[in-house]
Amino acid sequence: MIVQDVINHLEDFAPLNYAEDFDNVGLLVGDKTNTLTGILVTLDTLETVVDEAIANHCNLIVSFHPIIFKGLKKLTGQTYVERVVLKAIKHNISIYAIHTALDNHIEGVNAMICNQLQLVNTSILIPQNNTIKKLTTFVPKTEANTLRQALFDAGAGQIGNYSDCSFNLEGTGTFNPDQNANPTIGTKGEVHFEDETQISVTFAKHLESKILKALFNTHSYEEVAYEIITLENKNQHIGIGMVGEFESEMSETEFLSFLKTKMNTACIRHSALLGKPIKKIAVLGGSGSFAISQAKRAGVDAFITADLKYHDFFSAENELILADIGHFESEQFTKNGLVAHLTKKITNFAIVLSKTDTNPVKYF
Repeated sequence: MIVQDVINHLEDFAPLNYAEDFDNVGLLVGDKTNTLTGILVTLDTLETVVDEAIANHCNLIVSFHPIIFKGLKKLTGQTYVERVVLKAIKHNISIYAIHTALDNHIEGVNAMICNQLQLVNTSILIPQNNTIKKLTTFVPKTEANTLRQALFDAGAGQIGNYSDCSFNLEGTGTFNPDQNANPTIGTKGEVHFEDETQISVTFAKHLESKILKALFNTHSYEEVAYEIITLENKNQHIGIGMVGEFESEMSETEFLSFLKTKMNTACIRHSALLGKPIKKIAVLGGSGSFAISQAKRAGVDAFITADLKYHDFFSAENELILADIGHFESEQFTKNGLVAHLTKKITNFAIVLSKTDTNPVKYF
């Protein structure tokens, strides 16, 4: 097994296409063709974490946060970032960061917070735009079912709870869906084709290369006519933050006490209490002040996040409680989730959960 095999497992789970534009994700240090000796999973990559990898004979560190975020102009060991990179290179250790690709996954960072808080009826707080694409192509009628199945096998039609969805435009106006397809719609339209069927399928944007490969490998035409457009639909299964509910409502003080215990935090900074019960809440791991307005629109009683500034707390405006539990604390279970996922996928390697405390914030 090589480093790239692990990367494939990670990116099948949380494709990098859904990471935020500002982020720096993927393989940051090392050679993806190196033979794997072990995997260490951490929240942050510090020098002590690299030492831990060396001690455990791990030559791949899977980190939530990227150690290289801004551009490096030199490698002289003057900063902790430079020292980490230099030590990793010296010991032939690769570093991979997944960060906001996992933030935006429906089973990612925020789902882990929801699970820890035992929330039900969960959904994405801020669905991501421009993640769904549509392919339209023309194919001889005799090849329509074969091509449609090839596109489905490549992942087309797998959007949310719907699978194998396609639209047909046939010359006779008849509707010929694949018998295995779930909801299908056929229409005659205004154009007629004597020997061709027009097929349209939707797909997640990270699958575009696979979809096109299936199209070109299956289609009999030397030059295939096709069009790909990006749909404006918001993807209810990809996005940042989550909304959920407690099974039973609780008082504000009960809520804060429960939150402090479950999230293992020494301190919660919060806005003014409103004397209202708490049942519906929003969560967003890491810095989440940008989502306060969306939390309000979701009608939640409280919004749990981190890194709120002084003036952010005024934004509560007596509509909800803002609870800052700390950046590290909000993301602390992420590495456990990554270990659980990789352990299911890779059975011939021990996945090592980092024991290094990387929280730079201390409480007195």
